[in-house]
Amino acid sequence: MHDLEQTQINYILGFKNTIVKTTLRIRFFHAMIENSSRNGNDRDLFFREEEDLGRYNQMKLLIVIDMQNDFIDGALGTAEAAAIVPKVIAKIKGFDGTVLATQDTHYENYLTTQEGKNLPVPHCIVNTEGWQIRKEIADLISAEPIIKETFGSSRLPERIRTLSDQEAIESITLVGLCTDICVISNAMVLKAFFPELPIHVDASCCAGVTRESHLQALEAMKVCQMIVENE
Repeated sequence: MHDLEQTQINYILGFKNTIVKTTLRIRFFHAMIENSSRNGNDRDLFFREEEDLGRYNQMKLLIVIDMQNDFIDGALGTAEAAAIVPKVIAKIKGFDGTVLATQDTHYENYLTTQEGKNLPVPHCIVNTEGWQIRKEIADLISAEPIIKETFGSSRLPERIRTLSDQEAIESITLVGLCTDICVISNAMVLKAFFPELPIHVDASCCAGVTRESHLQALEAMKVCQMIVENE
């Protein structure tokens, strides 16, 4: 037999073998799909595998609320607020997930606003030293701060929803200032937007206007099904 004829025969046999293997694979996958349908499952095995992988690839979020100079040792600072700074730093350093920060922001007309009329103490005026997030905390957070002009931020859930489009979110943890004003306000906002997400509050990394109002806010968040930790 000539070499050319032998080559042609080998090619035909190899091609036939490929067709047989491909046919067997198609039958195998078809059987899996039929089995999935009989079990009443709308998704085939491939989609279920992707969902299973997604469960193990979920993002945890840490939200650092208003750790700004005016709330720590500035216009509205307290000894309790200053005391949590090293705890917040340690929390961020040890957190296995994505860290975001909010930045309370007011303008020169603060005293004419609704908040200014009820709390006539100018604070966190944009571009002042008191407005800045405490440097040793800001240096640990790569994401741009979320500017907010009132207690609860409408931009915060928007940012989180954008992140959730990229990767599923497992939980949200809040720390910062003040427990009884901006922490509880943002916890409530997030609970409204993401009712099925566990929302944690690390009490050891929060401080209120007073000790009493701090504790009252923690109790209120518990009633609203937040998970308060490290009291």
